[in-house]
Amino acid sequence: GEHNTMGRRPARCYRYIKNKPYIRSRFCRGVPDPKIRIYDVGKKRADVNEFPLAIHLVCDEKENLSSEALEAARIVVNKYMTVNCGKESFHLRIRVHPYHVLRINKMLSCAGADRLQTGMRGAYGKPFGKVARVSIGQIVMSVRSKDSNKDHVIEAIRRATFKFPGRMKIFVSKKWGFTELFRDEYLALKEAGKLKNQGVHAKKLREHGPLFKEVV
Repeated sequence: GEHNTMGRRPARCYRYIKNKPYIRSRFCRGVPDPKIRIYDVGKKRADVNEFPLAIHLVCDEKENLSSEALEAARIVVNKYMTVNCGKESFHLRIRVHPYHVLRINKMLSCAGADRLQTGMRGAYGKPFGKVARVSIGQIVMSVRSKDSNKDHVIEAIRRATFKFPGRMKIFVSKKWGFTELFRDEYLALKEAGKLKNQGVHAKKLREHGPLFKEVV
């Protein structure tokens, strides 16, 4: 929009969560599009059984992550993994979405703008950008891949940490891919034919309810 002409304020102005969530709605219009548009990168159609390894980037602070930072992190992981392991070797998913709208009380400080200099009068700002509100221990992004790529995935995510303010941690999940099941549990259920294949992930078949035919 018109308010991005001056150059973006640095993210440190908006790092801490101190306002109420303010989302795009019929009352809050004219919001610029978030920088990040794609949340799944790599081989996102890969079957559950193909990528057992899951590694998460976890935020260690309660803060805002701008859509620009999310996009930068997505690009850097994608680039590193594509170069080192090939673009079909992983599936990256961004797990937070920027819904919170930032505001800017834009001052006009050019000569002859005397009549527009209102200072703090009517200081409610105009929409300026979008951020994701992230709490402590929240997963920001996840990558699933083959076990052989473990070190590469960790390095890719480590590079993404430099795109975010605050402290980030990298966790190697004990679970199978993007499922909710621990690895041994997953394999045991798979042996027993008790897994319901959901494509990208799998669920445990319930003992109750209708009978499913699709088993992993």
